[in-house]
Amino acid sequence: MKWRFTAILMIVALIVVLVQDIPLSAQLRVVERDRIITSLERDAFILAGRSEESLESATDTDHAVIAELARQYRAAGGSRVVIVDSSGTALVTSDDDSASVGSSYLSRPEIAKALTGQIATGERFSDTLDEQLLYVTVPVLSGARIFGAVRLTYPAQVVTDTLNQRLLTLWLVALTTVLLAGIVGLVLSTTITRTLEKLEETTGHLAEGRLHVRADDRTGAPELRSLSRSFNIMAERLDALLEQQRTFASNASHQLRTPLTALRLRLESARVLIDTDPAGAADRMLTAEAEAERLGEIIEGLLLLSRTESSSAPLETVDLAAIARARVDHWLPLAQESGVALEFRGPPSASISAVATAADQIIDNYLDNALTHSPSGSTIVVQTQESDGSVALHVLDQGPGMPPEERAQAFERFWRGRPDGAGNGLGLAIVAQLASASGATVHLDDRPGGGLDASVRFNASS
Repeated sequence: MKWRFTAILMIVALIVVLVQDIPLSAQLRVVERDRIITSLERDAFILAGRSEESLESATDTDHAVIAELARQYRAAGGSRVVIVDSSGTALVTSDDDSASVGSSYLSRPEIAKALTGQIATGERFSDTLDEQLLYVTVPVLSGARIFGAVRLTYPAQVVTDTLNQRLLTLWLVALTTVLLAGIVGLVLSTTITRTLEKLEETTGHLAEGRLHVRADDRTGAPELRSLSRSFNIMAERLDALLEQQRTFASNASHQLRTPLTALRLRLESARVLIDTDPAGAADRMLTAEAEAERLGEIIEGLLLLSRTESSSAPLETVDLAAIARARVDHWLPLAQESGVALEFRGPPSASISAVATAADQIIDNYLDNALTHSPSGSTIVVQTQESDGSVALHVLDQGPGMPPEERAQAFERFWRGRPDGAGNGLGLAIVAQLASASGATVHLDDRPGGGLDASVRFNASS
């Protein structure tokens, strides 16, 4: 990935450079050529202006003056100069070529055109010099009369050499740009792949069972930091789930050992007494049935707790007030048999967000505990209250209540306040787990006037 990313970035940079520099190279050639032609035109007009008087008088002295002027221009780094009279005969050349002086240049198209009063510019191959030349030819005018022409020629190779020098600089810059793109791509891809390699290494450790490892979510690109945070959340969740499973298995094995041992002992006693003491054997069988029933209750509670822990069911909108009234009606016959009054207080409706059946099971567990510990003649109140975006449900009894240290442990699995307490210690643990899955909170508080206030607070549904 690292080298592919670097190569792609360099290729993109190269394409951008080529798209930019190839047209720029052609444009530079045109600009350089036009610059030299413009410079030659300017110099040619200056020489024509200074040659006008000498060509008009047409004396040898005047010819010597313009010849010296052409030589000075040539010596100063200018181009090759040819000055002809109105007939096209060369009067002056900057190279002191005596064979050329006096020769007719009328066959040169640029000379012929200039002698008609026009400016001639262009590029042609010189058979005499055996090279490509840029030329500019301007007429020497005095009013409407044409006394001759001035031609300046410049080697086209100079333009090519100048252009090549500039293009060399341009392509060196382009090459540097591509190399820098490669370096930047290599550094960037190395940073990304280093983070991914560390994440891959951490994933390998996690797969090997080292659940304590975590990815570094403080360095790297924002997307990689977000990926590392998501990985850490997954690892923590996995660690928590496995810890729950280990704890569940440990608690289950511990809690099931006692009723299974008791059941085995009861059955063994019944088998021994079945021939000698049938009545005693029957008592042992009844006790064994009770132990089997208690064992079944523990297993059911463990299964329910396991399902609530692993559940990721979506929240639903339910009417807590309607559910509370329905559960009060369901438990009312049992409460009347125990001599306990049971009533509901609250608004006609109260919408909450909770997982399916969570509110029903929480209320059932609270009422089961309240009826177990409420004396005859007392009253249990199920009450719902709405406030600040939440809905609270309270189950208020008039039983013995619980000291603060017991209330702090009551929602733990298999905890029972008294050694001889009824139940298997899973009811309130299930309540706490269902509330957590619903985003709710549970509390046990003293009821004013005596008794216990078992409550759960749900988020109100919008």
